[in-house]
Amino acid sequence: MSEKKLGLVALIALVIGSMVGGGVFSLPQNFASVASPGALLIGWLITAVGMICLALIYQNLSARCPQLEGGIYSYARAGFGDFIGFQSAWGYWFSAWLGNVSYAVLLFSALSFFFPVFGLGNNWQSILGASIVLWLVHALVLRGVQEAAMINTVLTVVKVLVLLVFIVAVVIAFRIGIFTADFWGRLMLVDGSHPALFDQVKSTMLITTWVFVGIEGATVVSARAARRADIGKATVIGLLGCLVIYILVSVLSMGVLDQATLNGLKNPSMAGVLESVVGIWGARLVAGGVVLSVAGALLAWTLFSSELPYVAAKDGMFPKIFTKTNANGSPAVSLWITNGLIQLFLLLTLVYSAGYQALFSIATAAILPPYLFSAAYGLKLAITGESYQPGETRTRDLILGLIGTVYGFWLCYAAGSQMLLTSLLFVPGLLVFLWHQKNQHAERLLKGYEALIAVLLVIVALITLYMIATGHITLG
Repeated sequence: MSEKKLGLVALIALVIGSMVGGGVFSLPQNFASVASPGALLIGWLITAVGMICLALIYQNLSARCPQLEGGIYSYARAGFGDFIGFQSAWGYWFSAWLGNVSYAVLLFSALSFFFPVFGLGNNWQSILGASIVLWLVHALVLRGVQEAAMINTVLTVVKVLVLLVFIVAVVIAFRIGIFTADFWGRLMLVDGSHPALFDQVKSTMLITTWVFVGIEGATVVSARAARRADIGKATVIGLLGCLVIYILVSVLSMGVLDQATLNGLKNPSMAGVLESVVGIWGARLVAGGVVLSVAGALLAWTLFSSELPYVAAKDGMFPKIFTKTNANGSPAVSLWITNGLIQLFLLLTLVYSAGYQALFSIATAAILPPYLFSAAYGLKLAITGESYQPGETRTRDLILGLIGTVYGFWLCYAAGSQMLLTSLLFVPGLLVFLWHQKNQHAERLLKGYEALIAVLLVIVALITLYMIATGHITLG
């Protein structure tokens, strides 16, 4: 049976579906808790420049390097060697499937708005329901990536419609006097803080760091795209669509309710904002939107978390068993292993939620270094001229690569202590890499610069363990 390929619409839906999870529905309160409207606008401006540059870099790389079918992982490997490539794949994979555990819990937490029996999403009823949903998604992906992508497209369209209803309502209810009353944050927040403008801007960007995770979605499944050019188009279109939605949701909300009131809303805070405009049905609409949004994100990230080990294994970076597919072309073994781990950790949240939260804190920021390496690879190609025709201009790509690389460093910096915690994930990855290299009968397990990076990684991990033990860093 010939494998069906993904068209432009399906790829755009994967990008948007992976980025728009549950976080967008909490943006009004999240931003109001740390920043004034003026600081928020500055933060979005910086974020827009950085993310647009990153999207254009992915578009450029997908066109110039068609042989690199693993996207975000492949770029790290091509630019900086097998060790960096493996660690990027390792960190991305762990972040993706651990993130799906949180999506499964969040799904049933959102359902508790309609069915209170599910509580906070981590009781036995919720874990049982989440397990059923997990294996239904598993069965869907086994039927073929194309079929799963079609369902994701439908879910993405519906949740975007919910967001558009919210945006239209707050546009009508927007009051410029509320928006400008404390434009630069001269008043103290409800917790008594009075942060300077720079601190406010930095805090907004700590939030925007996470809501764009998934921008690389089309590149992860690039081998399944019907047309190579669609990968870059989907990345840029998906990014611009999400950027507009995020800005409108967060900025317009500050013209409906004042900052202190927004900060006091229970999440998902969009429900409280819309309820203040149209009544209780608005809160119910948002709650339903959260359910559909999280379900779509769960499906999209199931595709990514099974696809990346499959591609890495085909490249010889992961064990060969991950390359096995079924008759429908789905990465069956990778899917079974990944969803088996998700099921295990769903049970862990039931009996030992603190353990899961600790691991999630460690894995969350591990998805950020691949963004940095992708941007740096784009910069490297523009500097060396590799993949460019003689005489072809590289000025635009040099500027994009430079801005994207600086922004990639910023993302890692903004993650703060979570970035240090990732060393506790990458050190086991180092051991797995060495074991795999030995089994591959590699002449050298690590090259010179890779050995130096490995030593620094171990040192950072030891320092991080010390900081955890002394209370300077907390897990969860």
